Amino acid sequence: MLCKEQGITVLGLNAVFDILVIGKLNVLEMVQKVLHKDKSLENFGVLRNRGLLFRMTLLASGGAGMLYVRWKIMGTGPPAFTEVDNPASFADSMLVRAINYNYYYSLNAWLLLCPWWLCFDWSMGCVPLIKSVGDWRVTAPAALWLCLIGLICQALCSEDSHKRRILTLGLGFLIIPFLPASNLFFRVGFVVAERVLYLPSAGYCLLLTFGFGALSKHTKKKKLIAGVILGILFINILRCMIRSGEWRNEEELFRSALSVCPLNAKVHYNVGKNLADKGSQTAAIRYYREAVRLNPKYVHAMNNLGNILKERNELQEAEELLSLAVQIQPDFAAAWMNLGIVQNSLKRFEAAEQSYRTAIKHRRKYPDCYYNLGRLVSVKYPEATEEKLGFSLFIIKW
Repeated sequence: MLCKEQGITVLGLNAVFDILVIGKLNVLEMVQKVLHKDKSLENFGVLRNRGLLFRMTLLASGGAGMLYVRWKIMGTGPPAFTEVDNPASFADSMLVRAINYNYYYSLNAWLLLCPWWLCFDWSMGCVPLIKSVGDWRVTAPAALWLCLIGLICQALCSEDSHKRRILTLGLGFLIIPFLPASNLFFRVGFVVAERVLYLPSAGYCLLLTFGFGALSKHTKKKKLIAGVILGILFINILRCMIRSGEWRNEEELFRSALSVCPLNAKVHYNVGKNLADKGSQTAAIRYYREAVRLNPKYVHAMNNLGNILKERNELQEAEELLSLAVQIQPDFAAAWMNLGIVQNSLKRFEAAEQSYRTAIKHRRKYPDCYYNLGRLVSVKYPEATEEKLGFSLFIIKW
């Protein structure tokens, strides 16, 4: 909870476990009472004697207290996200938002079922928006809800109380931890994030184990079922080893994402940055250009590409890229400073000085920019006295 908001859902899991396993509450009977407006409190009396309501009160009050503290730490306001982080949440049509949210749910369900296509970042066009019901991808949410409704009906309507309790517990462990990532209560800053599936995987494993157990009771081919289970375990162990190898270094991790999300500008940007850090400027330029092509407003890619072009003395194109970057994001201090360096190299000292001062305005503590501005002042006023160059000397001391 101190690091990721999803931690608060553990309290909900505790509540579900307490109600279903310790309290042995009959969910079907409770639903029937609600539907028939039966105000009888017989079951509630038994549960109260066992201390369930007291424990629920402790969980609710403790959760509310932690949420309040977390809210204060965050500055009493939600974080700001951009359209590239979560495109569906910025769609004007409520129908488009609903369809895409449900499609995201189906993608998460598929990653639980078959965690083969894994990527460190799913933003920036990695998952194109569904803009009409004619898109074939709408079948994925339909299949997901068909399965969920079937499980919910089994959990509520089964005559076997043990089966009802296991299914309800599994569904609770599957759904409750995922709620903070569902976009239902607040906008999240991602499309798909594998980390949000760690806690829901407990419910998934519970449902899967129960399903294999129920299947083995109604068939004579128990060895075949055991072989399937072992095969799934082996494949997932192998996949885990492969994925762990991809996380050993940045290059492997970034390149592994190219095959999964070739439309993701951030993936190309990270590959380019990794290559640039290793000195492969020509290859880095190619990936930076692709990142800008995929996302024409990707100012960080423009800034890094402008820097490389500046070092290769391609100053005209570098100036165009950096100028476009600061037009898109006027408070991008690093791009302003780099633009000033390029303008200084082009002997456009007035424009360079203005760019440096703009960068300092947006980032007060910017030693590199103060240094560059000081050098520019000393070149611009070579005959100046110490009094006129006081600003430059102050920068050096600072």
